[in-house]
Amino acid sequence: MSGNRARAGAPHAQHVGPYRLERTLGKGQTGLVRLGVHCVTGRKVAVKIINRGALSPAVLTKVEREIAILKLIEHPHVLKLYDVYENKRHLYLVLEHVAGGELFDYLVRKGRLSPREARKFFRQIVSALHFCHLHSICHRDLKPENLLLDEWNEIRVADFGMASLQVGDSLLDTSCGSPHYACPEVIRGEKYDGRRADVWSCGVILYALLVGALPFDDDNLRQLLEKVKRGVFHVPHFVSAECSELLRGMIHTDPAARLTVNHAESCWIQS
Repeated sequence: MSGNRARAGAPHAQHVGPYRLERTLGKGQTGLVRLGVHCVTGRKVAVKIINRGALSPAVLTKVEREIAILKLIEHPHVLKLYDVYENKRHLYLVLEHVAGGELFDYLVRKGRLSPREARKFFRQIVSALHFCHLHSICHRDLKPENLLLDEWNEIRVADFGMASLQVGDSLLDTSCGSPHYACPEVIRGEKYDGRRADVWSCGVILYALLVGALPFDDDNLRQLLEKVKRGVFHVPHFVSAECSELLRGMIHTDPAARLTVNHAESCWIQS
């Protein structure tokens, strides 16, 4: 990790490395995010400020995992980690600044998207995910809240805190992700292929983009989990037959029969 110019123990430091800290952009589970501006070039970044002492060992491990994995990824649709600074009390993650907000909020504003716009977003998500899987990285928490938009409405996959390396035919056993987007084998607590779990989540995201609702939903968590495990969902008539087939191939309860991310790059996506 790099050195930094932020004073030790000063959460309101005005500079981190060459970046001047400005307004607060948001606050997450692990810390505050502030806008940073490079003092020479004027480049804008997002600086995540993490108080080590305020985090449990488990959450700190999650942060360290995210840093390690983001350093391995260089892809136009994955949020970039430019640098990491640290002192005794704080970590400062210098991240790409994207001004368009979450895909979740965009979808809430617009309702369901046109097939053309949904295809554009989905193509970018699948491209990023394919790259990650080729490098043995599984995201494991894909959902619209973790997909950011830049000023040109281009996707950035973010939040790799739940991500894991998975090599070859090895299986994972940590249950993680959000119930609406998690696959049945994860919900049942079984060992699972993280790549197939990511594909299920992508299928749920595509459904949400096209339909403006989720394939599995319930106010009661127990009922929601049962619906996910059964895997029975309705595709509305306005969704094309080709896309419906893609959805059913991705949201398949049998992971062995589920599409891979490579196969998910279907004619519908490429058209």
